[in-house]
Amino acid sequence: MIVGEAPGEQEDLRGEPFVGAAGQLLDQMLAALGLSREAGPPQRQVYIANTLKCRPPRNRNPEPAELQQCQPYLLRQVELVQPRVVLAMGRFAVQSLLESTEPIGRLRGRVHRWRGRPLVVTYHPAYLLRNPADKARAWTDLCLAAHALRSADA
Repeated sequence: MIVGEAPGEQEDLRGEPFVGAAGQLLDQMLAALGLSREAGPPQRQVYIANTLKCRPPRNRNPEPAELQQCQPYLLRQVELVQPRVVLAMGRFAVQSLLESTEPIGRLRGRVHRWRGRPLVVTYHPAYLLRNPADKARAWTDLCLAAHALRSADA
């Protein structure tokens, strides 16, 4: 399961997370691991959710109260999907799930535990489009998540 931050304008209009250039990059990242958000074998399928369920006005950063208000919906999604591993993408998703103010750079590179599940931290694809030098770090994070997934299946 991938948990992102909040829907952008196009995501809100289409009712689908991670569309546009960031969504295309995410799809490429998943494909490199043999995973997809499209229908397919359950062991290869990725469910995507956001911590915030609607777009903040003028696409501003989400406020803590908004994140807290949407948390029950995310927890219900997790309960229904029963993911074997969670990949948190982006500052607000990471900080909200881990209840931390630490920057992503300090939280990535290791497997955390969240509600009894392995959780791996990485950069949001939109960030990677603006900062291509960090794509190698994101790839390392994805490989760590894939390893955590294999370990969870063992």
